[in-house]
Formats: sequence, C-alpha cells, structure tokens
Amino acid sequence: MMFMDYLFSLISMILLMICVLIGVAFLTLLE
Repeated sequence: MMFMDYLFSLISMILLMICVLIGVAFLTLLE
C-alpha cells in the first residue's frame, strides 16, 4: 500500500513538471 502511494505521488509530480515545461515552451514560442 505504501509503495503504491509513493508511486502515485511520483507520477503526479512528473506530470506536473511536464505540464510546466509545455507551458514554458508554449510561452517561449508565442514571443
């Protein structure tokens, strides 16, 4: 149970970083 919880938080953290990177790249392309 503990491992799944850790895995879930790790995946959500990676997804958050990917979203931020896409947002930054999008803003850079616009300017």
